[in-house]
Formats: sequence, C-alpha cells, structure tokens
Amino acid sequence: MTTEMHPTRWGDPAQAGPLPSATRELVELAFGVHDTTVAEGAALPAPGLAESVLADLRAVLGDEHVRTDDESRRLRTRGKSTPDLLRARAGDLTDAPDAVVRPGDHDDVVALLEVAVRHHVAVVPFGGGTSVTGGLVARREGYAGVVSLDLGRLTAVREIDEVSMTAVLEPGLRGPEAEARLAEHRLTLGHYPQSFEFATIGGFAATRSSGQSSAGYGRFDALVVGLTVATPQGTWELGTSPANAAGPDLRQLVLGSEGAFGVITAVRVRVRRLPAERVYEGWQFGSFAAGTEAIRTLAQAGARSGLMPTVLRLSDESETALNLASQSDVGGAAADGGCLMIVGHEGADVADRRAAVTAALEAAGGTPLGEERGAAWEQGRFHAPYLRDSMLDVGVTVETLETATFWSRVPQVYAAVRQALAGTLGERAIVLCHVSHVYETGCSLYFTVAVPGGDDPVEQWRSAKSAATEAMVAAGATITHHHAVGTDHRPWLEREIGPLGVRVLRAVKDELDPTGVLNPGVLVP
Repeated sequence: MTTEMHPTRWGDPAQAGPLPSATRELVELAFGVHDTTVAEGAALPAPGLAESVLADLRAVLGDEHVRTDDESRRLRTRGKSTPDLLRARAGDLTDAPDAVVRPGDHDDVVALLEVAVRHHVAVVPFGGGTSVTGGLVARREGYAGVVSLDLGRLTAVREIDEVSMTAVLEPGLRGPEAEARLAEHRLTLGHYPQSFEFATIGGFAATRSSGQSSAGYGRFDALVVGLTVATPQGTWELGTSPANAAGPDLRQLVLGSEGAFGVITAVRVRVRRLPAERVYEGWQFGSFAAGTEAIRTLAQAGARSGLMPTVLRLSDESETALNLASQSDVGGAAADGGCLMIVGHEGADVADRRAAVTAALEAAGGTPLGEERGAAWEQGRFHAPYLRDSMLDVGVTVETLETATFWSRVPQVYAAVRQALAGTLGERAIVLCHVSHVYETGCSLYFTVAVPGGDDPVEQWRSAKSAATEAMVAAGATITHHHAVGTDHRPWLEREIGPLGVRVLRAVKDELDPTGVLNPGVLVP
C-alpha cells in the first residue's frame, strides 16, 4: 500500500476500480449514470513565496526538505471531502500551498515556526491529508504565503513503557505503521477509524478522532496521556502523570485544536495487550428504533459490568438494505429486512463476554446472524471511500456527515437530519444512517447521502450540509462528533460553545500564536 494518496481520489489507486457491473446497473436504475472526466495533472498556481523566505526555510531544513515542485504541492492541496475531490477533479487547485516543508524533529518544527513568524507565512500542519471538513485550507489573505508542514519524517516510536502500558509516538506515524510497531511488543492502540490506512497519530490527536472499536478502546482523546507541542511561543509539554488535579486539563486544549494552537510533535498514548481473539458477528433487529433501544440498554449495562463489546454498530433500514444488496454472496442475513447490527469482541475472555452480550441482545429482541456477516463487515471496513470515488466517476455525489446526541434525543435528531437532507436534495436522494459510536449517555449518528450530481454538485452538497447542520443545532445535537471543525463547521461553532467559548478559543490562540500563522481560518471563529 502506498503512503501517498492520489490527488483526485481517496487512498491507493491500486485499491480502487470501476463499479462492478451489477452495482452499476443498480446505480443506473436509481440515478442514471454518466461517466465523468477528471482533470488529472491540472496546472497549479505558481509558488508565491519570496526567495528570501525559501532561503530561510532551506537554512533550517536543507534544500531537499523544502519543496516547491508541482507534484509535492498537488498532493497536499486540501483534504478528502467530496467537495475537495470534486474541485480537484475539475482542475481547481487554487488552494495549493506555496511550498512543502518536511521537518525531521521537534527542534526543526520550532525553528520553522520562527521563520514563519518572521516572514508572516501561514503554516498548515499536514499528516495523512484525510481531513473531510476543510481543515487543510488556511486563509491566505494577509500572509506572505502558505506552507504545508508535512510531518511525514517524524515517525519514531520514542518509548515503550510496558510497566505503565504507555507508548510515545511521533505524529507522522500512520495507523498501520503504528500498529505494526506496537505489535512487535505484543501491544495495540486499537484505534481504527475509516481513515486508518492513511491517517496519522498527530491527526488523530488534532481532530479528536474516534475509531470503529471505540466502544471497547475509547476515542483517541481518551487514549492520550501526554503531548509535546511546538508553538510560536516555544515548546509546550503536557501530561506528567496519568491523572492530576492541577487545574483544568490543558491537554484538552490541544486535542481537537487542528493545528491552530501548535504543532503536535509527540503523543504519549495508553496501549493494551494484543487481543488473543477477535470475533465479529451480525445481529438483526426489526427496526432502527428497536435496535437503538437495544444498543442503549447494552451500553448502559456494559459500562457498569465491564461487558461492553469492542465494536457496536447499527445500520438503519435503508443502509441495511443497501448493504445486503451489495453483499448478496454473504449468508446469514434474514430475508425480511429490518436493521443490521455488527457486534465485535476482542480480548482474552471473549467467550464469557460474548455469552453475556448474546443473552442481552436476544432479550432485547435481536436475532443472531452469525459470524459470516461480521467477517464481511471487517473485510470491507476501510473500503467505503473507494466506493465513493467509483460513484463520483459515474456522476453520483456521495458524501457523509455525522453528529452525536443524548439517548433521549436520538429519534428527533435522526428524523430532523434525514428530513433536512431529503428536503434539500430531492426525492431521488438516498439517505442512509448508522450508529457508529456509543456511550452510556448517548451515541453518534453517521449519515451517508447519494444523489445525482447535477450541474453544480459542490453547491448542491453545501446547501444540503447547511440544512442538516441547522437541523442538528435546532435539535440540540453537536455539529460534529469526530470529523472536527475545520472551515466547514466553523460557522456553527459559536452556536454550540457560545460567545464566551469563542472568546476563550481566541484568547488561547492569541497567547500561543499571537501573529496568527498557525492554520489561519481553521477552527477559531
């Protein structure tokens, strides 16, 4: 697998491909199809940095680690949201950085930030490039240029502490590499977001990522016990103990800060022993409401008993039907519809925990479908972005958005967001949803939309996302559970955290980055 993502597609082109003929026939029946063209190799704006700035950057890093060639800049233009890809496919690369800089250690980052402040150059920290909320598009106005600070050389495992069960990882480590290095010590982080194959440790921390095994392992911010951060004001070390009462936890200011407050150069994380066994299985419930109630009961009981599954996901009726249609060769699914739940167990005592969970789900009205359905989910758990590319190839826009709310509000939020999306996109739109992360007090709702692209698919999605976000806010749900704020969600952030919360963020920004060179325009309203 390559570590560089394609500039107009997700991930490794070798893993992509056209829609299977049966799937294409279904898509044509639902939407009609037309093969689209992609402006590969479109021209980039000329680099705009003055030679004096480039000279100072080269003095810090050496010539080979300051790049202004088209390919380096193209690969670090925007993230991988559907609007990002649509713009790139149309040949719009106006957000390309002027240069790509590749520091080799923490001191290099500190020195680069000094150069950026001196010349008033905007700096965009870049890990895997998987942002889907505009987190890699800095404001250019008022700056001498924009540089992409690529952390791909910072890939060391600095420390493994098997007594404390922690590891210190550098931010450029991608998910698979981090797991492979930990596995050498029979350890695991257990963090598997859909972006796992390309996203990085630094990106997980900077966006408060949540993985598919969050029910058992927790969100990434729950795994972080320490951070090293380079800021324009100097080095910030956070986390000297597993817990403390030394005032507010300042680690939380960095987690989710999206490079606007500093550049994360090391993360101390909690690790666990590699599980002796992994089992994933499917369950069926008669309706989304029934399945959601079963998950709530299980999550609340499991939090108290320690019997929580590692993976716990529930698709609504529409998503279940589509999944079953696309996996017709997988047995074990009932023929009468309903909703599919995926339950995963990992560890050394799987049999006992699985038996307890089975009893609870059966008592809640669930029907076991066996391990074949769970294995099919595991095999395809990272593939959805490639399918999105194949759908874009035939003129169908596919995009996602997510939220989270308390259990008592789930029905209202689910209905309101679905109505907002369908009302904006029209009757030909397909709106799918699943519960992907669960807590004792609530859950996330992850929506997927497919709709014919139309004349202006970027504006089409912008209108739909705006309507859906308004519905979330009105229903008392969050504007984002794990995709982060970036630029896309920033217009609604004040309504979630309040005017005083915005002033707090701005005060932190002013203290750590007084000249505003760090990812300007991202996160902070």
